[in-house]
Amino acid sequence: MYKLAYSIFDMKKNTKLRWLLQSAGGLILTGAGLSLAIDAGISKMQGGEWFWYGTGALVVFQAGLCCVIDSVRYKN
Repeated sequence: MYKLAYSIFDMKKNTKLRWLLQSAGGLILTGAGLSLAIDAGISKMQGGEWFWYGTGALVVFQAGLCCVIDSVRYKN
């Protein structure tokens, strides 16, 4: 059983699965980062705490872009 599970999720051999998971995860992170950044902007306009929230939002957004861009090399 262990060998079967390992062979399915062996990302060095199964590049199509890696591409699918990494690109989908990157798109989710990108969308979440944009949503958080918009929320931080609204918080700034209302006079609330926004700096660290906005910084975290940009980190999430950039991580999503990096995942999407990096996933292209695994597409067959």
